[in-house]
Amino acid sequence: MVTAALAFAASSAVTVAWCSSMSAMPGMDMPGGWKMSMAWMRMPGQSWTGAAGTFLGMWIVMMIAMMLPVLVPMLMRYRRAVDATHLARLTIVVGVAYFLVWAAFGLAVYPVGVALAESAMTQPSLARATPIFIGLVVTISGLLQFSSWKARQLACCRANPVQGLRPDSRAAFRHGTQLGILCIRCCLGPTAVLLCLGVMDLRAMAIVTAAIALERLSPDGLRFARLTGTFATTAGLWLTVQAAM
Repeated sequence: MVTAALAFAASSAVTVAWCSSMSAMPGMDMPGGWKMSMAWMRMPGQSWTGAAGTFLGMWIVMMIAMMLPVLVPMLMRYRRAVDATHLARLTIVVGVAYFLVWAAFGLAVYPVGVALAESAMTQPSLARATPIFIGLVVTISGLLQFSSWKARQLACCRANPVQGLRPDSRAAFRHGTQLGILCIRCCLGPTAVLLCLGVMDLRAMAIVTAAIALERLSPDGLRFARLTGTFATTAGLWLTVQAAM
């Protein structure tokens, strides 16, 4: 799909440029030997509304770049299953609804991240414990990849049932919303890892994108999910031990 390819190229370019510019800004050194990400901080003279808008814009562009590779096969199944005169428009509606769900997720994540960041900046003991907390979250996210719950979510995402959909905008929007919610549940572990290791880190973003694509698009997705779970669990334990020493 030409439109999807152009959207992926554009969002990837903007994400790289945005993250590179943000990475060039020095983060705040925190007790415990880590740096506070600029994603959770306001620029000088910026309001919290402006900061939230900046984060949301960055988040949406980033999600388009990360999730389009797994969304495109879903959109292709939708196009094959639905017989409609304005099929291209309905396919766009599905995609827009899907990313609106991810945008809502970003809006929910941002105040939590800001609250944790402000707590860490005002409480040195909490700041020193943050690296341990991050290690534990990464470990739990890795273990989640081995759970039966993850296996069910992954199976639903890979099956992506499209039978019986009506060829109208309301049904298309509902289908895109359902895909978005299902995708967030399936990607909960990798997304938590990304948020912990650095939402503006291009290397972490690339690794998480590859992990999601492999478990969703490869013939044996569950095996790849458990493989990435092994890496995440090992990395989380290592981070926890390093932080506790």
